[in-house]
Amino acid sequence: RSWMMDKNRKREIVREYKERKAAPGIYAVRCKPTNEVWVGLTRDLESQQNGTFFMLRLGSHTNKKMLAAWKSHGEENFAYEPLEEIDAEDLTPYLLNAALKEREQHWRKELGAGNVIG
Repeated sequence: RSWMMDKNRKREIVREYKERKAAPGIYAVRCKPTNEVWVGLTRDLESQQNGTFFMLRLGSHTNKKMLAAWKSHGEENFAYEPLEEIDAEDLTPYLLNAALKEREQHWRKELGAGNVIG
């Protein structure tokens, strides 16, 4: 019986995940000991940290400078910070892309940050 509840709960969790609205926006990755900051854009702020940190853990991230800092200082010294969520409800994919690029440039300039993509 508890197996059945677990199976039903799993189905419910999967359904909720699929139904959730992805929030596009701009995020920062910070290395605390060096004060280095990298800014990127994403179609899904909520899941972006997992993807970025996964690539860093594997040692396969495209940003070699960020990867070197990760290897030197470790995951515990890195922070993921959503900076701005873009309301994409009334935007075409083209306009969303343009808005993301414009806001990414704004935040990189504002923070004196590098690009997450190396």
